[in-house]
Amino acid sequence: MSAAPCRFCMDNGLLADAPVFETGQFYVLMSHDPALPHAAMVIPRRHSTSPFEMTATEWADLPSALDGARQALAPRRPDGFTLGWNVGEVAGQTVSHTHLHVIARFRGEPMEGKGIRHPLKTTAPGTTP
Repeated sequence: MSAAPCRFCMDNGLLADAPVFETGQFYVLMSHDPALPHAAMVIPRRHSTSPFEMTATEWADLPSALDGARQALAPRRPDGFTLGWNVGEVAGQTVSHTHLHVIARFRGEPMEGKGIRHPLKTTAPGTTP
């Protein structure tokens, strides 16, 4: 039994929308998640499952792609951004294709002032507070 085609690989024709920005190594999609309406994803063109597999060429091109995501979100006038990678199922990765979340943040939002580590700031299993 073969795995289903990756829905983030452009060659598979499974993208729900068109990229809003492209570089040589990446493309940027806007989020379709209703819980994160002001977000984008930076996705490598080459299939890989984690940023630990990215090539030097991809790392060199990432700042341009990240700037493209910022520009795509600029009309929403964010007050800040949260950037994050989910690597592996236990970390919340639901599509096994490397992608960087770029989330616009706003003053007055319910999670204002709480960064990417906030939900993880608990006592680790097997330790005492």
